[in-house]
Amino acid sequence: MSVVLVDAGGTNIGSVRYALQRLGVEAALTSDAEAIRSADKVILPGVGAAGPGMARLRERGLVDTMRSLTQPVLGVCLGMQLLCDRSEESGTECLGLIHATVRRFVERPGLRVPHMGWNRLHRQRAHPLMDGLGDDDWAYFVHSYAAPVGEYALATTEHGGEFASVISRGNFHGMQFHPERSGRVGSLLLKNFLDL
Repeated sequence: MSVVLVDAGGTNIGSVRYALQRLGVEAALTSDAEAIRSADKVILPGVGAAGPGMARLRERGLVDTMRSLTQPVLGVCLGMQLLCDRSEESGTECLGLIHATVRRFVERPGLRVPHMGWNRLHRQRAHPLMDGLGDDDWAYFVHSYAAPVGEYALATTEHGGEFASVISRGNFHGMQFHPERSGRVGSLLLKNFLDL
């Protein structure tokens, strides 16, 4: 099985690659459109801001490539947000593969932004990506923007309200948290993605 990590400038690429190695998978980092199209699985990692992430995809000519993929694709953290229609962060138009607008958490007393640390995943519906996940398993988050709950939500999380923490539409999937830093749960979900 060939797995590629799309080079969109994310700073978590090393840790995602190491998490995949622990599952016995060597993933190449690439911005080559043909390598991405020919891979069995595609992962779009990302840490940072939506605007620079999309700019990097545009600069490398990868926007249409990403939109045309038919194999399983996984967006991680910012990578998940880039799968959506748009982000309020700098008014960024994203890939439009998941019909949602990513919004910033509304700051208020007692609510920390960014949302950082361990939080629960609440299953919303059955999906092979969620196999083996308990109703209240925990994952590790670091983000200030999130997708609202919609029909695409496989799991939700509470932080000043409910947001989508695992999403899926067709062959496109996303995890708002960092599976590479989420211990057993993250490893399980990455393995489930690789098994799709």
